[in-house]
Amino acid sequence: MARYGPQFGPDITFLGVDRCDWADPGSYAGADVVILGAPFDGGTSHRAGTRFGPQYIRQTCYLPHDGSRPSLAMRVDGLQDLSVYDAGDVEMFSGDAARSVRDLQAAVYAVTSQGAIPLVLGGDHTIAWPDAAGVAQHLGQGRISMIHFDAHADTGNIEFGSLIGHGQPMRRLIESGALRGDRFLQLGLRGYWPPPETLDWMAEQRMRSYEMSEIGARGLDECLTEAFGIALDDCDGVFLSVDIDVCDPGHAPGTGTPEPGGLTARQLLDSVRRIGYELPVVGMDVVEVSPPYDHAEITSFLANRVVLEALTGIARRRRDAADGTTWDPRRPLLDGRPDSPTRAGG
Repeated sequence: MARYGPQFGPDITFLGVDRCDWADPGSYAGADVVILGAPFDGGTSHRAGTRFGPQYIRQTCYLPHDGSRPSLAMRVDGLQDLSVYDAGDVEMFSGDAARSVRDLQAAVYAVTSQGAIPLVLGGDHTIAWPDAAGVAQHLGQGRISMIHFDAHADTGNIEFGSLIGHGQPMRRLIESGALRGDRFLQLGLRGYWPPPETLDWMAEQRMRSYEMSEIGARGLDECLTEAFGIALDDCDGVFLSVDIDVCDPGHAPGTGTPEPGGLTARQLLDSVRRIGYELPVVGMDVVEVSPPYDHAEITSFLANRVVLEALTGIARRRRDAADGTTWDPRRPLLDGRPDSPTRAGG
């Protein structure tokens, strides 16, 4: 079922971009990106509240909601240089998980089939199953890889008597054939879950998980470079799934299952921007923002910027492809010369 505006909260779009209706392709003809809200927390195992995530991710910013965000670092405007629309929220009822994931997959498929990148604002991580499955439904089963930022593997089987929940979407995606286990890259795992039998299943699927101790020892950039090589091998595109609890709770307190010892906000933002620039992103979601447990909107601000960094990276990738240039994120932003390539955006 299509809706206009958020299911919960004020009727606004992401930072003021134009609205559309995902069920009416003519309303977003030629779109590069369509934002969908997925206000669902019926799969939560601990602290609820992520149904309010889309509302806060859309609006938490100290700048005007004018549909424009020029990037200081990359010299592009992800909201202007790309054609970005917001389709509001897919109507989701946390008391009916089966119906909710079915309806969300239909919306994601509709957007993908029109040539746009679906960017889904969660909601708990249950939604990654219909999000990535909806993209694969159009682009081909097993033809997209997954880069998954999370403290948790989300590869459980039956939890609380249900196959549907925020600890199980990655298993559902692999078991259904929508995604390949050997093209599944997870970054930021840590803590004390899942149990050994689930880890054994993951090994059987040839999933690649970069636990925080490995990231600390090898460096995040090196782990990302390795993951990118795997993700691009024999796949046509990449789905990016960002669970905000990949960050340390000091950087993202407003989430349902906080796990100490994660990435910093800076590391996550740099990683997402790099993915948008270096990889063919065909879908994305940002999940597990739980505003009732946030402090000073720290987590909502971060999630908003995760979306912007992804859009900025994609916009710069497309511009450089058209110009035949390459951007190096490790270069200094400015070197003091008015004709500096970084100043001019080239």
